[in-house]
Amino acid sequence: MRSDVPRERLRFLSNPKMPPERRRRVRQDRKTQARPDGRAGARWGGPPRKAAPSCQRKSLAWPRAAAAAISVASEEEKRLRLRNRLTLEEDKPAVERCLEELVFGDVEDDEDALLRRLRGPRVQVQEDSDDSEVEKEAKDNFPPQKKPVWLDEEDEDEEMVDMMNNRFRKDMMKNANENQLSKDELQKRLKEEFQHAMGGVPAWAEANKWKTPSDDESEEDEDDLLQRTGNFISTSTSLPKGILKMKNCQHANAERPTTARISSVQFHPRAQVVMVAGLDNAVSLFQVDGKTNPKIQSIYLEKFPIFKACFSANGEEVLATSTHSKVLYVYDMLAGKLIPVHQVRGLKEKIVRSFEVSPDGSFLLINGVAGYFHLLSMKTKELIGSMKINGRIAASTFSSDSKKVYASSGDGEVYVWDVNSRKCLNRFVDEGSLYGLSIATSRNGQYVACGSNCGVVNIYNQDSCLQETNPKPIKAIMNLVTGVTSLTFNPTTEILAIASESMKDAVRLVHLPSFTVFSNFPVVKKKNISLIHTMDFSPRSGYFALGNEKGKALMYRLHHYSDF
Repeated sequence: MRSDVPRERLRFLSNPKMPPERRRRVRQDRKTQARPDGRAGARWGGPPRKAAPSCQRKSLAWPRAAAAAISVASEEEKRLRLRNRLTLEEDKPAVERCLEELVFGDVEDDEDALLRRLRGPRVQVQEDSDDSEVEKEAKDNFPPQKKPVWLDEEDEDEEMVDMMNNRFRKDMMKNANENQLSKDELQKRLKEEFQHAMGGVPAWAEANKWKTPSDDESEEDEDDLLQRTGNFISTSTSLPKGILKMKNCQHANAERPTTARISSVQFHPRAQVVMVAGLDNAVSLFQVDGKTNPKIQSIYLEKFPIFKACFSANGEEVLATSTHSKVLYVYDMLAGKLIPVHQVRGLKEKIVRSFEVSPDGSFLLINGVAGYFHLLSMKTKELIGSMKINGRIAASTFSSDSKKVYASSGDGEVYVWDVNSRKCLNRFVDEGSLYGLSIATSRNGQYVACGSNCGVVNIYNQDSCLQETNPKPIKAIMNLVTGVTSLTFNPTTEILAIASESMKDAVRLVHLPSFTVFSNFPVVKKKNISLIHTMDFSPRSGYFALGNEKGKALMYRLHHYSDF
């Protein structure tokens, strides 16, 4: 066998002193030269090829070795994974293995295929693409809808509704030929009827009024709802008619009982206090809590049976008159002093009993005899002027703005006077009245109520009382059969209290503006109201008080009103 290795090189390899590493490298070079393809040496039967430089041989050797190592590691990892999976599946029942094959497919050979299947196709969306393009692409991915297998011709025919056999539908017929209507036409007709009854489309029925809140806003609302407790059902702002929700409270004067007739009951205009005065010569103040109503103070006036007691408009004074005296007592609540007014200059009345305080606190009106009533300054208690009507004065009151005075006469007429000029603006006849007993005006300036001896209460519009001589009442309340001696509007002008002192339990509460009487007051079975001489509402209508001849100041809590 021919060898191309020089003899000098053979002698060098046979040298026993040559290092082992160098000897192996030389042998490797010999094998490379002896291969048929001869990458580094000469070919068989051909010209010799140039050997590649040493730097290129090293750069090619490293990637090959790395690729081989990665391939071996990958195969080893697959083998271990397969062995582990087979070990786990040995413990699984056959039913579970069958279910996995149905859901995930046969992935024994390739688990990466399962992962790709679960991830699904990736949709790449550019950052600057708008929502419409994304939605369109998502819609394109939906599978096409299946066509129905068969069509029923009767489904396309409109079902007709008989209009004659139903009395409600019969009213919606526009002519006699509309015996039957389609469902769409009937629905359209119902919408027209509803809009006609409501005066148009209500706000809650308009589609564009509804706004879908975002998820964040809805979550915040739910969190706020769950963090609070209380009554989430709000009551209507207007008082409903029919039944008045109320509660019987402890008597206002329970801590100072008396058997004398209660002549005056009035709530303080600014504090949660009620005043009770009667024929026992005492004026008492009580704190209103609806449970015990503790007494604050009592003022005793010797030999002075109280005919009427009243707070001033600012609540700083209490005025009181007697049944048989011309003295007017003024109690200063801030200073705690009782001031008697023995004589008013220019006032010739022997007895001062009935009086009224103007809502603005500027004037004091005293009803005299022989048709005279006198206007006094509230601050100085001096006479400003006097006015006269025909006949005797039955009752008088100020208008809500304190600019006019309404005076009811004994012959059934009502006079309207201007306070500043003290001139009569109008005189009108109270319809059906022989002689008047009481009169009241509403806080909002809308109504004037006149009570007569026959038990009828006429409610007028205040504008008609100023312009007409024979105005027609808006409503005549005929629920009492004896003379109406007390009339009181509540501050919100939603209730008118009427009462007669001539018959037991003769008191009614009238709802405004429906002018209907509340059916649950008074309670007929209890018979605890007796003869009523005075009534009043608290400043915000939360309480209603009555004084009777048995010395009790009855008090009720009106649940519709949340404040005192």
